[in-house]
Amino acid sequence: QPELVHCNDWQTGLVPALLSLEDQRPATLFSVHNLAYQGLFPAQTFTTLDLPDALWSPESMEFYNMLSFIKGGIAHADWITAVSPTYASEITDDALGYGLAGLLRHRSAELSGILNGVDEDIWSPTSDRFIERKYDVHTLQNKLFNKFTLQRDLGLSIASQPLLLGYVGRIVEQKGVDLILDILEELFKHPVQLVIAGTGDPALEERLRAAEQHYPRQLSVFTGYHEQLAHNIQAGADALLMPSRYEPCGLNQMYSQLYGTVPIARRTGGLADTIVDFNQETINSHQATGFLFDSETPEALLATCLGALSLFRNDRVDWWKMVIAGMKRDFSWTRSARSYVTLYEQLTQRRQHSDMDRRIADLASTPGIAAASQALH
Repeated sequence: QPELVHCNDWQTGLVPALLSLEDQRPATLFSVHNLAYQGLFPAQTFTTLDLPDALWSPESMEFYNMLSFIKGGIAHADWITAVSPTYASEITDDALGYGLAGLLRHRSAELSGILNGVDEDIWSPTSDRFIERKYDVHTLQNKLFNKFTLQRDLGLSIASQPLLLGYVGRIVEQKGVDLILDILEELFKHPVQLVIAGTGDPALEERLRAAEQHYPRQLSVFTGYHEQLAHNIQAGADALLMPSRYEPCGLNQMYSQLYGTVPIARRTGGLADTIVDFNQETINSHQATGFLFDSETPEALLATCLGALSLFRNDRVDWWKMVIAGMKRDFSWTRSARSYVTLYEQLTQRRQHSDMDRRIADLASTPGIAAASQALH
């Protein structure tokens, strides 16, 4: 019998729920990667699956007369994690709780956040098989060569001075792609180029293609999945846009920092936890790694981009401080794994103590033992 079962997202939500009905069971941990995806099914599905009646209640898996797999995990697991500390807090608020904020607040004592990690065998500028020239903090001239290569391959003007922005990810409103579209006219009045790669909402894709036709020397759009291009953007861009409305963890902002590509992101979820915002204190202490903004508006995104452009053009010393600070960050799975191992140990020990308490209680209620105990007193 395992000591602990670690479940991830709604697809595994039945496991903690079913195990909760067992007297002797392993500890259970349930990780929420994106609460928006809940595994909701009609009530009839509960009957079709022949699930125990005890699981059909508002305290268990019933959710407004529907069957919620993710609620099964959240309600019954011994512990819940989200994929970043800030996201763990955000999902207890109604705005990002998707109807489960009350339950998560109720379970807040057993809720924490652990950041995802980066696979450094795939994402490292020192060994990346997809990029033109590998580099580290001592060979950053090779990053400039990668910028020229990216500009050439995508038909953009080849020069060091334009701030080359990148975006890699789903082309959907959650990621703030509409905010990017809304600032292009003002943004491209300045020496800025933008490369976008991803797929998603057909309407947003169409708007991007139209914009590309309008700004052929400043904007390049690829709609689809292209792994090599994703790596080349991380290695060749000066900065990465991530204006997400919400972001449970996010990996691209971690990749970008390791590649010396400064993230420009909204302060939410894992973006807030992994990017050290630029200000006088953080740049003087060599800790700043990117630019964060708060408001979910095109104006806030544009102002932050122009602030980044100003630093890029007028204060190269501080810009390179940010580049190097980001490349030195530890986003490895080794770091994340230590947090999980510590939590595993705590949960298994707690489960063992719970089992011991139950066995003692069972013994105490056994007639012969109870009578003997009473006689001793």
